[in-house]
Amino acid sequence: MMSPATLSTGPFGNLRRLLRNPLIALPAIIIYILLVVVVLTALDRRSIIFPLLSTLAFPPLVLAPFITLGLPINRWLKAIIVVALLLVVLPLVGIYDGSYLELAIQICIFAGLALGLNIVVGFAGLLDLGYIAFFAVGAYLWAMFTSPAETYFKVNNLLIPGNYLYLFMFLGVIVAAVGGILLGLPVLRLRGDYLAIVTLGFGEVIRILAQNSDSVGAPPINFTNGSQGLQGVGKPLIPQFLRDFVTTLANVLHLNLSNPQPVTQQLLFYFIAIAVIIIIVLVVNRLENSPIGRAWTAIREDEVAAIAMGVPLVRMKLTAFAMGASFAGAIGALYAAKQTFVSPESFSLIQSISILAMVIVGGIGSIQGVLLGAAVVTLLNLQVLTNLSLQINAWRNAQAVLPHGVIVVVGIIIALLLLRLAWNSLKPWIKSRDSSAIKPFDFVVGIIWVLLAVGVIVIALASGDFAVVNWPNQLEPAKYQRFVFGILLIVMMIFRPAGLLPEARRRLELQTAKVEKQAEEE
Repeated sequence: MMSPATLSTGPFGNLRRLLRNPLIALPAIIIYILLVVVVLTALDRRSIIFPLLSTLAFPPLVLAPFITLGLPINRWLKAIIVVALLLVVLPLVGIYDGSYLELAIQICIFAGLALGLNIVVGFAGLLDLGYIAFFAVGAYLWAMFTSPAETYFKVNNLLIPGNYLYLFMFLGVIVAAVGGILLGLPVLRLRGDYLAIVTLGFGEVIRILAQNSDSVGAPPINFTNGSQGLQGVGKPLIPQFLRDFVTTLANVLHLNLSNPQPVTQQLLFYFIAIAVIIIIVLVVNRLENSPIGRAWTAIREDEVAAIAMGVPLVRMKLTAFAMGASFAGAIGALYAAKQTFVSPESFSLIQSISILAMVIVGGIGSIQGVLLGAAVVTLLNLQVLTNLSLQINAWRNAQAVLPHGVIVVVGIIIALLLLRLAWNSLKPWIKSRDSSAIKPFDFVVGIIWVLLAVGVIVIALASGDFAVVNWPNQLEPAKYQRFVFGILLIVMMIFRPAGLLPEARRRLELQTAKVEKQAEEE
């Protein structure tokens, strides 16, 4: 990991120094946001490279709130800019292109789940691999009472209108919290790997229960419609003022919205999701700075010492499970209403791992870091990899040919990045020419980076023009989500073990450990 001194003298050092000046930082972020919005609204879906351009243009807008929060400007100005981004800019861009609004909603949903898991994993230090079960509880709670499938609720006329979603989100909080307590009771004495295994089993139990609850008892009663899932899940009614707002705005912006209903429905879900995220952030922030949060931190650091200091271990662990689960219950009901379809396959183990990856990438224990991690992983999963596959297919259909010169340039860029990694590993040995100045592992890693860089250059120079139609279907990026997640986590553990935006305490621990390590080596 590069030190602050290295960053300040690197290629972006001058820019960093300029942005430390509030008089420069404020107009810079405003120009940045306006530029990104102009680029997004100027994209033409009919263009053959639209997936690639969209992939390059939308993430900077999503990351704009985090960039704003990191600038040295007045906190009220930060709040105004972030609120404007979330409540004005993103909805306007979403009305222009509904796919961006869909991505924003998905980011909010996963951010809410990641914040809930962060309470269990980040605050209390309890590794939970079955967190997706509480998400499923909230989703099925709403779906069973609104889906027209031939379930017990439909047969007995227990279905309810879509406007009850807000009540059921609150009920989802209660039911999921009870589920969190029921999970916490058997695992109070477990730690580490044992705790992870038991929570993993709990998640699978809930999924299998949902899959097999289509024929319960004798005579059989259908509760969840089994593996077929519950379709036609109810949505909340759209307020008339929101319909009028979208129609008026479309006329002002000269947008051709032949059917404003889908965009208006998405806009409603977006505002609900934003409201839920704001509530969750406020609650989590209060919890973090409360006696409960300090008790969780004590448990995370040392259970024995926490007990010795009078921390009620059982109560605090159950509170952590309950609080984390309650957020997932509310988000689950919202997810079911937005998707209008719920099935057991939506709540597999890989989903729990994906949410845990968001927490790790962003920074375990850090609220702002977890939000950033959710945005990064969701964009990588739902936009970047998907759009790269769409771009390859677009070029394949157009019989496009990639010139040899482009391949060579890309190969040189990749080789330079690999050589930079090699330099970081071999720098102590190159500068001192002392074999004791470098560890054998670092030396081997550096040589591997050099060999990879040479191999990339050789392959790029030896290749000719490449017809995209020859690109194998098996190598489409969208099929390698898990592989990319694995590489991402490996890279994070090597270069940013504390996450993109680590918790202050965790950052201090890593810096202290690094200083002690350097002192020992000297």
